[in-house]
Amino acid sequence: MIYKKPISFIPNNEALRLQKLYDYQVLDTHSEDTFDKIALLASQIFNTKNAFVTFVDEHRVYFKANIGDFQATEVRREDSLCSLAILDEKITVFSDTRAIPDLSENRFVNSQNGIRFYAGAPLKTPEGYSVGTVCVIDSTPKEVTEHQMDMLRTLADIVINKLESRLRYNTIIKSQNELMGIALHEIKNPLASISLANDILRLDTSKTQKMTDMIKYCVATIQNKLTDLLKLSEDGEKEQRLSIEEADLKEMLDRLVNNFELLANKKNQIIELTIEDTLPKINIDKTKISDVLHNLLSNAIKYSYSNTTIKIIAKKIDDFVEIEFQDQGQGLNDEDADKLFKKFAKLSSKPTGKESSNGLGLSICKSFVELHKGQIFAKSPGKELGTSFFISLPIIYKQEETEISHH
Repeated sequence: MIYKKPISFIPNNEALRLQKLYDYQVLDTHSEDTFDKIALLASQIFNTKNAFVTFVDEHRVYFKANIGDFQATEVRREDSLCSLAILDEKITVFSDTRAIPDLSENRFVNSQNGIRFYAGAPLKTPEGYSVGTVCVIDSTPKEVTEHQMDMLRTLADIVINKLESRLRYNTIIKSQNELMGIALHEIKNPLASISLANDILRLDTSKTQKMTDMIKYCVATIQNKLTDLLKLSEDGEKEQRLSIEEADLKEMLDRLVNNFELLANKKNQIIELTIEDTLPKINIDKTKISDVLHNLLSNAIKYSYSNTTIKIIAKKIDDFVEIEFQDQGQGLNDEDADKLFKKFAKLSSKPTGKESSNGLGLSICKSFVELHKGQIFAKSPGKELGTSFFISLPIIYKQEETEISHH
């Protein structure tokens, strides 16, 4: 069969293919013994001078392993035969490139001592994306056997298995780090409430019962969070789970305002709470949504000026409950809006009372709200014109089948 060069080097799934390649984090990295040995085995199997483990990036082919006398770490994508090899499900073999007219213009083929023989097995991910090859080249023509091609295919499988194992490991480590960050952040909120309760007790002993109840509640919350963290650390691949129960948002918001009263008073701020009379009870993970509410009110106080009003408005909209935190603070510019819910984002607004901020809170709020299949977003007319943060939560939480199967 006569080989015909394809019209395009670009696979139909190029965007997804590249994303998977980047997930592996293998480009522009140091040489590794495992990949070098795989390339060495390939050269021995085919008795060739050169062998490679390659990855086809957007504009180049990167050599993760390079055995032989070809001194380079990458070549242009359009010049590499690996760009052709990833287009085929099977191993690509050119026994004699000079006998293939469609390869005659390739600069690595027509150069002195150029490529006369090429065999490349695609590195196919579990999703079916070809991200690169294990390949061999030589300056003399060669014929290949079925046994050699089977072995080359096996080497390609070993490369993908190695990359997938590494990806899973990195995902587990990332998940554990995120869980640790979330847990530490969650513990910070009840600790702040304990500190506030202590300040209130010093000023007004008539509130002893109320404040000791709050402290007891916060200590129990911290203990529960630490228990949850220990459970989750036993299995790094567990996704976050929700403990759904019926909750009275009016009760939760009343407690929230009481907890922050003293802090707002220190800045001469007023918290106005407006709750629709017909607001229904809602199915949520009370601990996680309490953290979200705590964080949004804390931010409203932190980033608002003294002598201003913060409004909390809760109402039913169709099958959802919407809660708005409206402040008269520093507002947001377009750049702030783009990175608002990203981890450790640095925004133009600064705490007005020299409070601390680590930039983690809103990203955690977003993950908690989205776990409930809700939405969180912000609106601001512009800088110095205040901001409104909204969370919208379904009144009835519906579990997916996959979630149900885990319980």
